Amino acid sequence: LDGLDRMRVTLKIQSTEVDTLAVRHNLDLYNDTQVEKLIRKTATKLEIGTSVIEASINELIEELEKYRLESLKSQDQSPKAKQLTEKEKNEALELLKTKDLLLRTNDLIGKSGIIGEETNRLIMYLIFSSRKREQPLHVISLGSSGTGKTHLQESIGNLIPNEEKVEITTLSENAFYYFGQQELKHKLILIEDLDGAESALYPIRELQSKKRISKTVAFKNTKGETKSQNITVEGPVCVAGCTTKETIYEDNANRSFLIYLDETSEQDAKIMNYQRKASAGKIDIEEQHTSCELLKNSQYLLKPIKVINPYAQILELPNEVLKPRRTNAHYLQFIEL
Repeated sequence: LDGLDRMRVTLKIQSTEVDTLAVRHNLDLYNDTQVEKLIRKTATKLEIGTSVIEASINELIEELEKYRLESLKSQDQSPKAKQLTEKEKNEALELLKTKDLLLRTNDLIGKSGIIGEETNRLIMYLIFSSRKREQPLHVISLGSSGTGKTHLQESIGNLIPNEEKVEITTLSENAFYYFGQQELKHKLILIEDLDGAESALYPIRELQSKKRISKTVAFKNTKGETKSQNITVEGPVCVAGCTTKETIYEDNANRSFLIYLDETSEQDAKIMNYQRKASAGKIDIEEQHTSCELLKNSQYLLKPIKVINPYAQILELPNEVLKPRRTNAHYLQFIEL
């Protein structure tokens, strides 16, 4: 986006009549001085009138501008959705029709290779599934360094179809504006470490709250005139991130569910026992893969529906809850999942 005020290119210009001669030049097509120098150089070497060369270069600039802006607005950049076989569809549908769906889902999450964190892993999976709704939920994983925050987020993320999520390690301030207008719509955005995304926290909050971000950028046209172009990226999105610094990201945390990882000795024992089994070759890898694929396939069948909660009017938050208005909306939306 910061580069829309320039157009650096390397050109090879040939005459249609004498193809053995060519002019090669590296320049910024938005720099009038450089363009004029190229026109004079080409006219002399190829023995062509400057007006013909100028017209050709102006036409080239216009086409490059169209291409660049169309690329920014491109909406078809995501991979195609997987086509389920009849067997996969029936198995996924059978799962979703299970009477004790939450218990069955949590059991499959455990069988997919996620150890412990029974409550956190189910909450995270449900929140990730909310990406399909018009009001998605968001989650931030908190805990000391080395407690497995990123591992849990990544593992639950592996239960979501690849084409419906975006995994990010670090983010620049303008990163989100480079996506196509609808490329992030109803996507899950996984941010490995919020500490590496500090400059992008504002657009993240805007995507969460307003479900769209926009930015106006300036560029020069072929006449050297400064013009503006509006770039818009639409949501809604489901955002998940990890951090050890809850207070630093208070504004973003206010828009998210906060889950605190299990740092007990019991959880340590579960993980170390799993590591020993893995080292001894006692883990059923096929069961892990089958469980993961079943949960992932069931995601394709999920559709957003309107949920009416008949008990909503009698539900109340404790008085000590911070940000009660926003928290109230969050947990009512979570119940609707």
